[in-house]
Formats: sequence, C-alpha cells, structure tokens
Amino acid sequence: MTTTASAPDVTHLSAPLDLRNGQQLPNRFMKSALSESLGTRDCGPSEALERLYSRWADGGFGLVVTGNVMVDRRQRGEPGNVVVEDDRDLEGLRAWAGTFRGSGTPLWMQVNHPGRQANALVSKQRPVAPSAIAARVPGAVRPRELADAEIRDIIERYATTAAVAEAAGFDGVQLHGAHGYLITQFLSPLSNQRDDRWGGDAERRRRFVVEVLRAVRGAVGDDFAVGIKLNSADFQRGGFSEEESRDVVRELVAEGIDLIEISGGTYEKPVMLGAVRASTAAREAYFLEYAASVRALAGDVPIAVTGGFRTTAAMEAAVASRECDLVGLGRPAALAPDVATQVLEGGAPEVRAGVVRTGLRPLLGKMVDLRQVDGALDLSWHTDQLHRLGAGREPDADRSWGRALVAMGLRNGPSAFRAKRG
Repeated sequence: MTTTASAPDVTHLSAPLDLRNGQQLPNRFMKSALSESLGTRDCGPSEALERLYSRWADGGFGLVVTGNVMVDRRQRGEPGNVVVEDDRDLEGLRAWAGTFRGSGTPLWMQVNHPGRQANALVSKQRPVAPSAIAARVPGAVRPRELADAEIRDIIERYATTAAVAEAAGFDGVQLHGAHGYLITQFLSPLSNQRDDRWGGDAERRRRFVVEVLRAVRGAVGDDFAVGIKLNSADFQRGGFSEEESRDVVRELVAEGIDLIEISGGTYEKPVMLGAVRASTAAREAYFLEYAASVRALAGDVPIAVTGGFRTTAAMEAAVASRECDLVGLGRPAALAPDVATQVLEGGAPEVRAGVVRTGLRPLLGKMVDLRQVDGALDLSWHTDQLHRLGAGREPDADRSWGRALVAMGLRNGPSAFRAKRG
C-alpha cells in the first residue's frame, strides 16, 4: 500500500461505535471472518491460531471476528476447523482469546454448522440438512433430512458453544447465517422444503435462526455480544430473497441482536467472492445498496458490510452516509494484518487483496465451471497467507495460482473445489 501527500479523510471510519449491549468498538473497521483451517488434529485451537490472531490484535481494527467454529465435531465444513461443543479445550480457547487482552479490540467467535456443506470425508458422517437436497456444487453429497429432535439439539449446541466462548474470554459470538451454511439452508425455499414448524412458508423457515438467537441469548450474559452474518439474498431463482431477508432483520432486531453483517450468495452462486456484474464491482461494496435499504429497519442495531471495499474514499463515504456503520475487510486482512492501521494512521488511499484465477483456462473451462474453481482457488490462496502468518512468516503476495491449487488439494482432498470461507 502507498500513501499520498494528502491523506484521505477518515473522520467517520475512526469514530467509535456503541453497541446495544454496552460494548464499544474503537473504530469502524471489522476484520470479517476468514476460515483459517488451523485447528489441531482433534479440533482444538492451536499455537498457530494464537500467532495469527496476535498479528490481528495489533492490526488497528474496531472488531475482529474469527473464522467459523463448528458446533458439532460430527459435522465439519473442512479440515482444520476448530470445534467447540463442550469445555474440553477451555484452556486453549482462553489462550486464543488472550491474544486480544489489552488490545482494546473486541474479539468475537463466529459459530457455525455447515449442514449440507459438511465435508463428509472430514466428518466421516453423511451431511444433514433441513431437506434431503444436495447443493449444486462439484462433489456435493446428498444430505439426510434432520428430525425435529435433531434440530432442537443443534439449537442447544449453538448455545453451548456461545457459553464456552464467553467463559474463555471472547467478547461475543457471530452466528453464521450466510454463504449456504445451515442457517441459510433453513431460510431458503430451495434447500428447505419441509412442511412442519421448521418450513413451509417464510415465517416457519426463519424459526430456526430465531430459536438459535434466543437459545444463545439465554446462555450468555447481557454484556456478551451476539451478532449475525446474514445473506441479503442467495441470488438464485426461487431462493431466499431480499424481501424475506428484510423480514429476518426485523425479527432479529426485535429479539435483541447486537450487530448485523450483510453478505450474500452461496457456493452455488458465489457473489460474496466477487462473482458480480462489472457495474456492481465498480461500486466496490457488493451489498451496500441492500444494507442501506434495511438501515431504518435495524434502528439502533449497527449494520456491517463486507465484500468489495477497496478505496478509503468509498469506505469513508459509506459510513458517513450511514449506508453502513462498519466496513468489513476479509481478504485484505490476510495480505496485510495491520490494514486498518495503514488506513487510519498511515493514510493509505486503498487496500488490496490477491486476485487469483485458474490458469489453463481454455482447457479446464471445458471440464469444470471456472467460476466455482476460481472462487475455491481464491479462498485457498488467501488461506495460504493465513497459514504463513500462523507460522510466524509474512504473507506472500506473489504466490502462484499453481501452488495455491496444490495446497487446496492437500488440505481438502477430493472436496477441494468446495472450499469454504467465513
């Protein structure tokens, strides 16, 4: 990154933000969740995670959200996921949370169940979902439909994970309700074709996320933050729409949510990875227009937007206009763990992320959907940067697509092209 003679205005980006639960964020930059794949073999936190998060603790962010922590070790999204279903790893979790002690930046744990996006080779179990409908991505396994008692068990698992996170010293949790994971699967009529209390119409499809929020709220203290990452839409014909998403926002606000991060898409339609029209990309923030449309519905609940922000001027304008309250940075934080400091104190006019595309396109394009492969490769390339940071090394902006492809295969095996993110 470079600075200019006249540093860009960051008046609104540098302002603190108060949440409903009394927590204060020191500025408007959020390190959005990135799946680190740095858990131990038995799904616990590792020293590599501590090294990585020590870098982000010094990064100048107003809020940092971890990569997706699974609530059930029988259902994991990818190798290297941390799982918290009880307090067996409490000391390791305390060490992880302790990397932020004294930093002034809150650290939230993103909690997640992958549903039908579980990696069956990792979990050694058949994936489960609201309905027995496979995702339309390479290598997807047809899931087993969840029984009512199993749904209630998963809801309690979210609450247990949040309670352990609080005991370990995290400042909050973020429910993952985007990118095709289980909460999204319940919300979408394409993946939820039940006709019981958990599906059949929009109100019943959103019952699951509401019950999860209520259970988590009941398991933690009033000063512990609970947020959500929510799809604006899944961008598929007949799927979860922006109108339904706004109804979810209304209900979550009434139930006491502290922060809503807006994203969108699924791994069938990966708009969150930049698979958007050129006109949308030119506006930088892919979901800003939707976020502005729910601003009044959210009331005093802050809205964060992640995806596409690159120039300081656009980020400052978005916060100044109250189209959003927080700017989420994911991939840029993998290349520059102090990216927030570079903008707020260093006068950087823009941030950058890696731009990675599959080579041999004429050949590979005849065999696979290159959009999905490019998305998976992009995630793998940025995960490689997190692994370098976790090993005490610096990011490598010149890493080739071929090396990222090999690393993706080694990490994920035959399910490599279904790489997941936070």
